[in-house]
Amino acid sequence: MNAQPPSSRTARTSRRGRTTWQNWAGNVAASPARTVSPSSTAGLAEAVRRATEDGLRVKAAGTGHSFTAAAVTEGMLIRPERLVGIRELDREARTVTVAAGTPLKHLNETLAAAGLSLTNMGDIMEQTVSGAVSTGTHGTGRTSASLAAQVTGLELVCADGTVMRCSEAENADVFAAARLGLGALGVISELTFSVEPEFLLTAREEPMPFERVTSEFDQLVAENEHFEFYWFPHTEGCNTKRNNRAAGPAQPLPRVRGWVDDELLSNGVFQAVCSLGAAAPAVVSSIAKISSRALSARTYTDIPYKVFTTPRRVRFVEMEYALPREAAMEALRELKELVERSRFQVGFPVEVRTAPADAIPLSTAQGRETAYIAVHMYRGSPHESYFTAAERIMTAHGGRPHWGKLHSRDAAYLASVYPRFEEFTGIRDRLDPDRVFGNDYLRRVLGE
Repeated sequence: MNAQPPSSRTARTSRRGRTTWQNWAGNVAASPARTVSPSSTAGLAEAVRRATEDGLRVKAAGTGHSFTAAAVTEGMLIRPERLVGIRELDREARTVTVAAGTPLKHLNETLAAAGLSLTNMGDIMEQTVSGAVSTGTHGTGRTSASLAAQVTGLELVCADGTVMRCSEAENADVFAAARLGLGALGVISELTFSVEPEFLLTAREEPMPFERVTSEFDQLVAENEHFEFYWFPHTEGCNTKRNNRAAGPAQPLPRVRGWVDDELLSNGVFQAVCSLGAAAPAVVSSIAKISSRALSARTYTDIPYKVFTTPRRVRFVEMEYALPREAAMEALRELKELVERSRFQVGFPVEVRTAPADAIPLSTAQGRETAYIAVHMYRGSPHESYFTAAERIMTAHGGRPHWGKLHSRDAAYLASVYPRFEEFTGIRDRLDPDRVFGNDYLRRVLGE
């Protein structure tokens, strides 16, 4: 369950006269010495060159959806607002080239108007394309992988202000790494995605008991193009989602039903419930039992982005781990046992998704069939003990933390679970030996 940042991030003037940037969840802030918002690759390259000459470190911020400090800098912060738009739509090649700061919502709507679509996507649309790709945003899919896996080319502004074109045919080693580069190799100025003719998906959503979902998990993944489920802590209830391609015709959710489920229940009522739980933690488990029964079964057919994506307005913090698929249900059962024997009051559901293996060096699905387990807590609620205990379970199963979500892992651990970790850090050493694009978060997860 990902969040939709309607006003993606906030900015205000600090006492030092600097503009303070804050992420969507409100748990990360930065006061850069310089903030720029270029509108072109040339303008971006010039800004990076000047910052390097002035001895400033450089970071690019998207919509602030990351829960980590990946975009934090005291040097120069690049904002995405003006580096937007579709640069080329090639129907013959089935590709779209888009400026790095373009929101996924704009990309999806433009593609739909042209009768095209991405193959797979996550469940929010307010991220920028570069932010989503660089931190490993993914949806769920039996054979269709993350956004980064759908990238066929990119343009990278390097520390000296030069612009590098990257694809499988040009600077192939950099391309492999920069598709999911954490902002460590340079600043992406544009991305090219593969697309396909627009198709329809039939969504089937229904409650299912925890024991049935976990025991039939492999079968449910094998039988559906896109399968995911939510388990409601303190209960035996899950909500399952199965999305499969359909011949049509389209049968969207009735407007009132969609509003009741996606806005009233999933956002309006859920916000009130979370606020109540924050004020009175003892009632959270009782609320969870009610929440697990609130959404009834529904089936509808629509174009991809209207099925894959959902408005998420209740703010939270999140940790997500990618596990070998065969280990995921055991880890989830251990998480359930942890919640049952502890005093944790968990009001948010745990989300489980899947992805096929890919070949991107720092992809959480690199080299293995993967299942994701994501835990959430309402923003402002004590989450540290719950996340720490859940993380112990995930790391015991060889888990890889989502790069844009909370975790405590360091470079030594990450090198042990990513076979191509040194390949990535070697490219980083070559492209950015002076760590112009470095910060404390990258120092922790990638090393010096």
